[in-house]
Amino acid sequence: MAISMFDMFRVGVGPSSSHTVGPMRAAGMFVRALESRHLLSSVVRIEVRLYGSLGATGRGHGSDRAVIAGLCGELPEGTSPEAVDRLQQRVESHSDLQLGGAASN
Repeated sequence: MAISMFDMFRVGVGPSSSHTVGPMRAAGMFVRALESRHLLSSVVRIEVRLYGSLGATGRGHGSDRAVIAGLCGELPEGTSPEAVDRLQQRVESHSDLQLGGAASN
């Protein structure tokens, strides 16, 4: 079985891919779980806690931005650092997070 290095490694929205790809995917999985349970429209607040090296270096390595992007439905392989920056600025300026791309309460 042949495996490409691109199957093993993904480029994230950096500066540290190891601190962005996983959190972005986990945030997206969380939103999809809410959707599958028909709970998305009930969400009024999200609190995210990062542990280990993600918690220690989260903002410096972009984990915070990656979580926001993942909650908004972005995937590591389908977004850019610029798109993630725009999402973060919108969330911060409007105090509104569109979970999975849909407007939240």
